Amino acid sequence: MEIGLASVPSIPFKEAKLPLPKTPIYEKKFIMQKNLTLWMSSVLLTCATAALVACGGGGVVPSTGVAPRALSADFNTRKAASYSPFRTGNRDTEPLTDANVLQDLQLLSDGGFKLIRLFDSSNNVADRVLRQLAAHPSLDIKVMLGAYIVSESSPYLNDAQRASNRALNQAEVARAVALATNTNYRSIVAAVSVGNETMVSWSFVPSSTAIMAGYITSVRNQITQPVTTDDNWAFFAGINTEPNDPKPILNAVDFVSVHTYPLADSLYNTWDWRQSTAVAMMDGAIAKAKADVNAVRANLEARGFSNLPIVVGETGWKATITNGETYRASPANQRMYYERLTAWAASPGAPKSIIYFEAFDEPWKGADDGWGLFNVARTPRCVIKDLYPLITPETSSCTDAQALHYIAPTSRGAVTENRYTAYADTVTQGEARPFETPRFDAWNGTTASYPQSAGAAAPSDQGNGITITPSPEVWGWGLILDMPNGTEDLSNFNVPSGRLNFSIKTTYAGKLEIGFYTGSSVMNTGYDVYVPISSGQYGYVNDGAWHDVSIPISVIVSHGAPAYGMPNTAALNMRQIPSLFVIADRYGVTGNTTQVTPIKLDAIFWSK
Repeated sequence: MEIGLASVPSIPFKEAKLPLPKTPIYEKKFIMQKNLTLWMSSVLLTCATAALVACGGGGVVPSTGVAPRALSADFNTRKAASYSPFRTGNRDTEPLTDANVLQDLQLLSDGGFKLIRLFDSSNNVADRVLRQLAAHPSLDIKVMLGAYIVSESSPYLNDAQRASNRALNQAEVARAVALATNTNYRSIVAAVSVGNETMVSWSFVPSSTAIMAGYITSVRNQITQPVTTDDNWAFFAGINTEPNDPKPILNAVDFVSVHTYPLADSLYNTWDWRQSTAVAMMDGAIAKAKADVNAVRANLEARGFSNLPIVVGETGWKATITNGETYRASPANQRMYYERLTAWAASPGAPKSIIYFEAFDEPWKGADDGWGLFNVARTPRCVIKDLYPLITPETSSCTDAQALHYIAPTSRGAVTENRYTAYADTVTQGEARPFETPRFDAWNGTTASYPQSAGAAAPSDQGNGITITPSPEVWGWGLILDMPNGTEDLSNFNVPSGRLNFSIKTTYAGKLEIGFYTGSSVMNTGYDVYVPISSGQYGYVNDGAWHDVSIPISVIVSHGAPAYGMPNTAALNMRQIPSLFVIADRYGVTGNTTQVTPIKLDAIFWSK
């Protein structure tokens, strides 16, 4: 989950996970072109910091398992959390300071988090953290050190890139060894993890088990601490969808560090999260995490590795919705998951340690943000507020009653009127309006502001209008007009005379995408229905004056396609429309480049 290279850009989906499906209210936030996955993979595989230097690494897979080094009692007795110090939207340019890192470590120590996991062995992060811990022994924090391994085996790399990445990995391994054996740090480093999510099938830094076993062995041969690698439970469980056999890794490690994310997996509907109560959903979430770990344990025992202890290297629950976790991510749900983890950790047969992901929010992660026990301002979230009685928490109350759970969207049947007004102040005789109040919602926070004001009202609809001020991600931006808890049946407008209408005022250069959305990502039926339009088409002119635009529904429908992350079976469903209007600029579709020109919108309605 953690990207360990300082030059890797923030990306609009969960790091080291496939781009995730979306849910009704927020499901339009991360719609990108399919080739973005390949582009991101190439970026992640080739980016690196200039600070890396070469030494060590590689090797031959051991033919027999090692005699495991025992994990210290710190893993059994200390509360654990993953830690990364970045506080801004761009980790590449953020200047880390000793003072900020010390503040973080003091907060963690004060709350009893005495074991932290780091993701790399960089001078900027790992050495800085270890220096502070060595200089302030009263913090009494132990470290599971990381060595971040980039891909040497991706088919998207050429020979020069493979050689470059190999040098980066060898340098990282050398730094990990140097930190773990440093006389000032040796007693602080409780274990070392070489590589993060490198062998699971969807890895963004894919590596062969032979390469990874070689690096693990290289590190282990040079230090005295236990050594492992962190990866998703599916790899260690050897499930049939995984191409990599974990045996070479099991032969090389002292313990197994497993990642399990019921929240992320719920976006793929791999477990039945759609329960009628939050308590039932969160009980199901912890059952899913336990099942993941039990699958790993069963595979270890079946392969003769019952002597390897299991640590949960990553798991967590978001306090905020950042990637379509509608009905799931909230402060109350985060607390409920954390409490269930704590109870599990104290039960017989539990993993040796459960390392919570993560200590602090990190805005640079974009759609992967929101997991923190603290927000980025270092304000404790409700889940840990009792540990910090002198600090005002982000949210003071997060009861079970406030937790989210699935609510099936409601519908009132087909709209039979000839006009359906989604957003307007003026009432037109004989029109239909949404049966619940719709709301504007930005994709992934990519629209900095969209205030409703009289200054944005069209001449044809005096009152209020919307001003969009884009703040794009690397792939673009978007805004939707959503039904919060329902859908509309607008099938009667899918006729030759059906049109989508709106008023617009802007000087925005290039094309805009206009349309709507049908289906639901919760049911894997999400379907994008957008058409790119240029100035001069359908009444749209980008001359800075108000213009009335009218686009045939048939034209928009002809551009429909399964939404990003949806299966090819997703199809147009005019009877289920949660997003009544979409305006967007995905650069892969429009050919545009970044711009922040304001756009005013008003009088949005369907007609036939």
